[in-house]
Amino acid sequence: MRRVKNLVIGGIQSKVFNLILVTVILLTAAFTAVSVYHNNMLANLAAESGEKQKTAISDITDSVMKTVVEQSMGRATELESYLADEMFHGLQTRVQMLGEYATKLLSDPDQYPRGTYAAPDPTREGEIAAQLIVAEGVDIRNTELADRIGLIANMTDLMNSLYGVSEQTNSCFIALPDGVFLVTDDRPEAKFDANGTPIGYDPRTRPWYQLAVEKGGIAFTDVETDAFTGDIGVVCSMPVYVNGELAAVVGSDLFLTAMRDAVQASDDSGTYLVVINQNGHVVFSPMTDGIFAVLSGNESHDLRSSGNAELASIVNDAMHGLTSMRTVSLNGEPYYMIGGPMSTVGWELLSVCSVEVAGQTTKVLQERHVQIEQEATGVYQDKLQKARGSTLVLLLAIMALMLAGALILGKRIVKPINTITERISELNEDNLEFRMEDTFRTGDEIQVLAESFASISHKTIEYLEEVQTVTAEKERISSELSLARKIQAAMLPHIFPAFPDRPDFDVFATMAPAREVGGDFYDYFLIDEDHLCMTIADVSGKGVPAALFMMASKIILQSSAMLGYSPAEILKNTNDAICSNNEAQMFVTVWVGIVELSTGKMIAANAGHEYPMIMRPNGQFEVFKDKHGFILGGLEHLTYSEYEVRLEPGTKLFVYTDGVTEATNKNHELFGMKRILEALNEDPKASPQQALGNVRNAVDGFVQSEEQFDDLTMLCMEYKGPRPRGDDRS
Repeated sequence: MRRVKNLVIGGIQSKVFNLILVTVILLTAAFTAVSVYHNNMLANLAAESGEKQKTAISDITDSVMKTVVEQSMGRATELESYLADEMFHGLQTRVQMLGEYATKLLSDPDQYPRGTYAAPDPTREGEIAAQLIVAEGVDIRNTELADRIGLIANMTDLMNSLYGVSEQTNSCFIALPDGVFLVTDDRPEAKFDANGTPIGYDPRTRPWYQLAVEKGGIAFTDVETDAFTGDIGVVCSMPVYVNGELAAVVGSDLFLTAMRDAVQASDDSGTYLVVINQNGHVVFSPMTDGIFAVLSGNESHDLRSSGNAELASIVNDAMHGLTSMRTVSLNGEPYYMIGGPMSTVGWELLSVCSVEVAGQTTKVLQERHVQIEQEATGVYQDKLQKARGSTLVLLLAIMALMLAGALILGKRIVKPINTITERISELNEDNLEFRMEDTFRTGDEIQVLAESFASISHKTIEYLEEVQTVTAEKERISSELSLARKIQAAMLPHIFPAFPDRPDFDVFATMAPAREVGGDFYDYFLIDEDHLCMTIADVSGKGVPAALFMMASKIILQSSAMLGYSPAEILKNTNDAICSNNEAQMFVTVWVGIVELSTGKMIAANAGHEYPMIMRPNGQFEVFKDKHGFILGGLEHLTYSEYEVRLEPGTKLFVYTDGVTEATNKNHELFGMKRILEALNEDPKASPQQALGNVRNAVDGFVQSEEQFDDLTMLCMEYKGPRPRGDDRS
């Protein structure tokens, strides 16, 4: 179309002008009536079409959003309940290890020496140590009782080692039926009141002791307040029987302040988490009132028998497995809920999301649709109004000639309009797109109207697809990283100096993940008073899957080492355990070494890991090319060889993952082992912590602003020589 002054050439105005030359004046009124009728009909149909599209958009968006929310909440709930259950499972494993060792001691007391023990000493605050507490009226000067206390004192090293496994661990302990309580922690001051008087404590009266004896096996208490610190936690305990008689009760407990704080901080615009115990009582929740409020024991309600049948059903089902997303009404408002179990303790995690909050995207989309529709309608009305004015002027001027041609003109205008009406009425949920046809290509305002409808339809479909893609991606990332970062950091030793009371060695380690969570890990711990175990490993892959595989591998390696296996046996046991259920076909490279601290003899084994580096006294670091075994998780039933290295006083050992050697600069050059040696030998006398700092500074200076693509993990240990005789500090 083109405009010449006030005349639109090729539009309705020119058609009227051409037609009235061959028509009669008597049909002008009929043509006007037909035009007005069809314009009104078109406006009504446009309004009806808008309502249909709005309804279809609402239905489809609600369905898509519900699916996205269900998938997101399901993945998040499953991951968070699994990680929480892994924490309780780790606690149960440590208690079982204490129970096995206590059974050995108490079943054959003549085969073990009598260890030393001491009462809580407030001057040793912050030191991990075993402390003896006895109930009122118990006389430890009794020869038989003193002998049994000396026997269980052999558990000190194991309890000290297990205490450092997790920063949430409150204590590890063993109690005798005589009222004797040997406990390991680093808070001796908590055993005294404000006046410096020891706090009275009888383990036989505590719920964990009575529950373990009552069940005759592993038992978890409900959430309770610690008798000494006042912090909340859960105690796992286990009875020890000798010849059918109760000989002791061992146990360990966890602080749950981190879990409580995380749950209380989870309230985010109508979405939050609730932890429910095995009795159906709310343990942790961000809600201060209502059915999810945390109440005292006597006031707590069992949600499994709640009058709200929908809520009772999902709470019951979540005790046994991950539920599907369900809609539950609370105080007249609908909420989406998904529950996941913590099977070890019989608890569950309930994710709650307001249906109104989840539907905000639908409201935004509807508002945008209305805005687009109003804009299109405004454009159409403006053009139609101008066309009407021009047509009226022409009709008044040449009314006498218009009657004969009005009928023909009406038919030619109405035909494409009727077709547009039919196509709009055919739109439904499965077909939201209005398409242009040759019938609509009239070259006038009818074509503009059809093009407007086609544009609105296409933009609506694109907007729906964009909302679905963006929302799904956002929820996926959130569910994958919600808890993984904190739990992985807690799994690795991170308190330095690690063994401040040991003059015979020093050890330091770091891990810098390339992503939010990493697949590398390191570990070091005392197997007993004279043997230090060190390990470093690199899991294939990145992200959350590698982090989960890393946690499982670390637990298996540490458990095998604590049971007294050699490095080669540790690798074999770990490989068999991983291969038995490795559907993801992941693998891990591992170097593990055990140092006999009294002699400096180190037994080590390597499963496909990087070569270690050793610095002899007054020398420099050199690469130690040890024999490599096959990776863990690749093939079942493999055996591994081990080798012996004599560490003289002043010897330093440096182990690392390939993230250090393969650090890349902007020229695509690798950092390599040569640069590692140069960084270490800049200051051969540096402490382990300073040595790792020198290497990291060298790596940062090499890669500069380039992105880190792999985890950087390093461990350095200095052997200083055997301890002086008579030094029994631990």
